Amino acid sequence: MTTPRIRPLALCIFHHDGKILVNEARDPITEKPFFRPIGGGIEFGETSAQAVVREVQEELGLPITDVRLLGTLESLFTYNGTPGHEIVQVYDAKFVDASVYELSQLDAQESNGAPFIAKWLPWASFTDEAPLVPDGLYELLKKVALLD
Repeated sequence: MTTPRIRPLALCIFHHDGKILVNEARDPITEKPFFRPIGGGIEFGETSAQAVVREVQEELGLPITDVRLLGTLESLFTYNGTPGHEIVQVYDAKFVDASVYELSQLDAQESNGAPFIAKWLPWASFTDEAPLVPDGLYELLKKVALLD
């Protein structure tokens, strides 16, 4: 059994025409869907900004620019029956290749090699039954005026 730990995370909000780019996932136990922006763990020795650039490159194979910190969230949650605790640095950025914004979805890959589809979804897609995670992200995006 592993010792519980707080995981540092960096996520990036890509937004265009009232939509944001997210990965849809489901909790294996509850089967409840949720949506999370692109990003992942911050590795020892790298800044959260460096982590978000690396994670986007690893997951989507795309370079980004204009990376700016929007805020920090603390997330306490349960996934697959296990409690989790994350400190999340939330960034805004732009894709270097503007044609990415015209695609409805992008092929992506987790760090473990598992494929996923990143989709552009409108803000109205996120509900209590299918939330945008981590908790507090929707409110943060509203506060910094990224929500339409």
